Amino acid sequence: MSVSSGRKITQIQILGAELDKLVTLPLIWLTLIGTYILNLVLAAAFTSVGLQEAAGTQSILNIGFASMGFLQAGFIILGTLATCSEYTGGQIRTTLTTIPWRGFQLCAKHLALAIITIPAAFLIAASGVLYTFIRMRDIAVGFEINTMIEALLGVTGYLTLTTLLSAAIGALVRQTTPALVVLLGYYFVVSPLSRDFLPNYFPDTAGYYMYMPPSSDEINVLTLMQGTGISMLWTLIFITVAIVFFRKRDA
Repeated sequence: MSVSSGRKITQIQILGAELDKLVTLPLIWLTLIGTYILNLVLAAAFTSVGLQEAAGTQSILNIGFASMGFLQAGFIILGTLATCSEYTGGQIRTTLTTIPWRGFQLCAKHLALAIITIPAAFLIAASGVLYTFIRMRDIAVGFEINTMIEALLGVTGYLTLTTLLSAAIGALVRQTTPALVVLLGYYFVVSPLSRDFLPNYFPDTAGYYMYMPPSSDEINVLTLMQGTGISMLWTLIFITVAIVFFRKRDA
């Protein structure tokens, strides 16, 4: 009983240590603040365009989430920094000396990152939708509050999964710049260019259906649950691979 209790306390302490490292990393907060500002700027731009369109034909959610394609860059950077920052200056060696359980340490890192990302993603996404609602509430197509909450939870989930997937890629590559080149290259170059030729089974395309309702004229449309399941599967695969490599190779 005492051994089990002691191990539980150790696990909680490891999670607390990982959370403390992320909270005290200035680049984490700079990234979140920059992403929040970028989202408001993009929300203002897309809303202004929407106001110039024909009145009564615009969806507040569609316009409020129009910035997600750009906003995800901030969360990709967030995830990459969370794991790659420890390799700068060899801090990872100190971490592994203190915490010899490599697999649990990386799991705790991802869990701590999720604890930070979930409220941040929700607040950032909600701010864009709220701004659009305030500006367009009199002319845009209405929506139910349940639909808005469901969409906000969906986009929060998508941004969180994107962050965790990016953290796993960062743990595999171990260097910030190459990891960002791979991730941003995929999300902003490869995926947009190949979207018309490939099915919706990749992380970003499947994740789109977590917060945006499918259109009837789309091919290979996914339901919300299918999009969520596929996105979670990609994330779990990359985290598992990252843990396997992390346990086998030198720091």
